[in-house]
Amino acid sequence: MPEYKAPLRDMRFLIDDVFDFHASYAALGATDATPDMVSAILEEGAKFCEQVLAPLNRFGDEQECQFNNGVVTTPKGFKEAFAQYVEGGWNGLAADPAYGGQGLPHSLGLLISEMVGASNTSWGMYPGLTHGAMSAIHAHGSEEQKQTYLTQLTEGRWTGTMCLTEAQCGTDLGIIKTRAVPQADGSYAISGSKIFISAGEHDMSENIVHLVLAKLPDAPAGTKGISLFIVPKFLPDAQGQAGARNGVSCGSIEHKMGIKASATCVINFDSATGFLIGEANKGLNCMFTMMNHARLGTGMQGLCLGETSFQGALKYANERLQMRALTGPKAPDKVADPIIVHPDVRRMLLTMKAFNEGNRALAYFTAQLLDQAHRADSAEAREEAENLLAFLTPICKAFMTETGQEATNLGMQVFGGHGYIREWGMEQLVRDCRIAQIYEGTNGIQALDLLGRKVLGSQGKLLRGFTKIVHKFCEAQADHAQLKPYVAQLASLNTQWGELTQKLGMAAMKNPDEVGAASVDYLMYSGYVTLAYFWLRMALVAQQQLQAGTGEAAFYQAKLATCAFYFKRLLPRTAAHLAAAEAGSECMMSLPAEHFGL
Repeated sequence: MPEYKAPLRDMRFLIDDVFDFHASYAALGATDATPDMVSAILEEGAKFCEQVLAPLNRFGDEQECQFNNGVVTTPKGFKEAFAQYVEGGWNGLAADPAYGGQGLPHSLGLLISEMVGASNTSWGMYPGLTHGAMSAIHAHGSEEQKQTYLTQLTEGRWTGTMCLTEAQCGTDLGIIKTRAVPQADGSYAISGSKIFISAGEHDMSENIVHLVLAKLPDAPAGTKGISLFIVPKFLPDAQGQAGARNGVSCGSIEHKMGIKASATCVINFDSATGFLIGEANKGLNCMFTMMNHARLGTGMQGLCLGETSFQGALKYANERLQMRALTGPKAPDKVADPIIVHPDVRRMLLTMKAFNEGNRALAYFTAQLLDQAHRADSAEAREEAENLLAFLTPICKAFMTETGQEATNLGMQVFGGHGYIREWGMEQLVRDCRIAQIYEGTNGIQALDLLGRKVLGSQGKLLRGFTKIVHKFCEAQADHAQLKPYVAQLASLNTQWGELTQKLGMAAMKNPDEVGAASVDYLMYSGYVTLAYFWLRMALVAQQQLQAGTGEAAFYQAKLATCAFYFKRLLPRTAAHLAAAEAGSECMMSLPAEHFGL
């Protein structure tokens, strides 16, 4: 298994130099998040992930979760690691102090989540789902619900889930069958079955708090009739502790391709007592708070697993001896040269590096937006951050997981035949990463959300909010001595982005299928242009640091070299996505279903 090391140097480059988290924290009044505290959090978080979580990763994949008569047991060491995580205060790092949290910025929580996911993705699912549940309850729950549930969730004594999917519906939540019948005491009797529930049952906490979508007896049809309920495994007693067992049970766990140590459960509700969150029939709005949190976390999984795969591939490429370099021996004292001398191996490693570091920049920029959306003084600033978040969330989820999957595949390829063998650990990263393109809304759904709802649905407003940022950057750096050609390339693509959007919008007015036909290519085009912007921001800072002679020249030169690789080797993929997006729906939709084959 690759030995994961937290990429602290690259993380600090982004938070200190590129995005200046410290100035942002000061402006938002997050005075506790001093540079010294941020540094200490990174150092201690890295130790926990490297020394506690990473060693459990392969073992968890091999042992998997065990199911016995409704009881789920996590792999050996998982429960103890969670107790250590809670004891270290990591679970409540960014949580509201009113309910026991430390109240630090959300972006700091994301930095820890990156290290957790990269060291042990399966284990990270348990606190990840809990943080999503906490965000939904905090945003939409009553004060009594917050006092009852958030305090326990923040403390880590209870964990949380989100229960959406049913056997007959995944994306189309309007046809869920789970029902909620009002009771005389103000509670609801919840009956139904949910599938694919991550962390739905396990042995790591005293109680599990399920957030469940269900319909009232008189609910309107479709998504307008969905309500959200808190349904705990154990009902809180008078003291707020886990009391009597509720009508909630685990029917089975799934046997999956990857993330095998994450319990993916069938959860049955048999007249279970539930409590309404927010307004009746407005549950989908409440759940989107949790889903957007989860989608950003899922996007991070692409980065996390790509990073771990890169670390393993880089070490192997420097050690594995095969053939001689085409330009002559590079290690004449050895029987062959290390494979890192070969251009194709360089191509794979640089592709991984370019995606990982570009995606990290995108993720950290988004993390800053989360802070601004929660903490900015003015309503205008909060709205601007929320609009940018709405636009970037589907890109984060889909583009980061698509490129993360490519990175893990390349990492396995660097190992050759050894990469296909379990003992090296590279194939596990491929398997673990694959689900990220599917859950929390498939990447096809993310593409529809981006083009159909976020871009065309806002008449281009959300797109312009980001392309204006890119345009201003390109204007400011148009004559930069070293970066001028790349700035011009980005400026051209940024203009083309708007033109493509207008063309697709006009086509969709005549035929709505044009949106569905173009959406995936549109999203990938958007992702490549977005990463190009962040690569230029990183290259600009790297060039400035080199000219200032601040040291670590090799680090900054590597940034510039990787930026050049991205613009010359990866960004040209936009041309293919542009051509495909503009090709129209006719070639997809004209073939009758019965003529596909079989």
